[in-house]
Amino acid sequence: MSAIETRGLTRRFGDDVLAVDSLDLTVETGEIFGFLGPNGAGKSTTINVLLDFIRPTDGAAEVLGYDAQRETQAIRERVGVLPEGATLYDRLTGREHVAWVAETKGADADPDAILDRVGLDPAARERRASGYSKGMGQRLALGMALVGDPDLLILDEPSSGLDPTGIQEMRDLLRDEADRGTTVFFSSHILPQVEAVCDRVGIMNDGRLVAEDTIEGLREASGGSSQISATVDRVPADLDLAALAGVERWSADGNAITAVCSNPGAKMDVLERIDEVATVRDIHSEDASLEELFNRYTDENPGDSTGSETGDLPGVTA
Repeated sequence: MSAIETRGLTRRFGDDVLAVDSLDLTVETGEIFGFLGPNGAGKSTTINVLLDFIRPTDGAAEVLGYDAQRETQAIRERVGVLPEGATLYDRLTGREHVAWVAETKGADADPDAILDRVGLDPAARERRASGYSKGMGQRLALGMALVGDPDLLILDEPSSGLDPTGIQEMRDLLRDEADRGTTVFFSSHILPQVEAVCDRVGIMNDGRLVAEDTIEGLREASGGSSQISATVDRVPADLDLAALAGVERWSADGNAITAVCSNPGAKMDVLERIDEVATVRDIHSEDASLEELFNRYTDENPGDSTGSETGDLPGVTA
């Protein structure tokens, strides 16, 4: 059974806006899945349909084997949600927030143990949330999502407001959750963080799923260039790497030889050819980053995508 499955999922707003267009998406149980796309791509609309905050125009969605529109209570009992810009109650302390979620879900949860996991210190958890920084609020919101040991976590920009230490702790926590069988559905604009933690990614653009694979699979499918550099004792005058299949171009600068390859597999051929004619002192290899892949599939600059669709839709921001 997949954790999330949609078939022909479509959502229109009026006659002019096709927010999600015939989406077929599968998220496997126990994986961390990165759900990516520029603003307006359909990510938050999809999340809202999965949580039954809005209804699809056509198609179907299942979450943990339940129909997303007909079995919503069963889904919400087993899902933890961290929306972007999660609303906290100023008058409640951090501990009271977690206790309230536990009571609402009917879960037997230890608020202090949960807040320990997300790094909210004991003094902060006894203070009212009105005095929290953005990072403290984000840690608390993640803790609230963890109440009840959910089978699925749906996270929208989970690292928002966190400092580098908090981001690393969040990544470690998500990996721990996945290792114990929790599925993580993870939407973010911060692509290096997605690359660091996700098993697979799906890229939305103009309401359609334009790519779905591991990051390595996306590199191979997109034909993205990769680069290998070798430091050698000397560069032979008769070295010709252009004759190797998959080598787009190469250059030598001092004792450094660099080749740009049209596929990652060609890098080993380059290294073997260099090793035949020179002594290799050092090697450096680079593949296309997730940011580069994102640009190829969406024709977007992700650095410009700092907002979210969620502000205009019900359910996700409250």
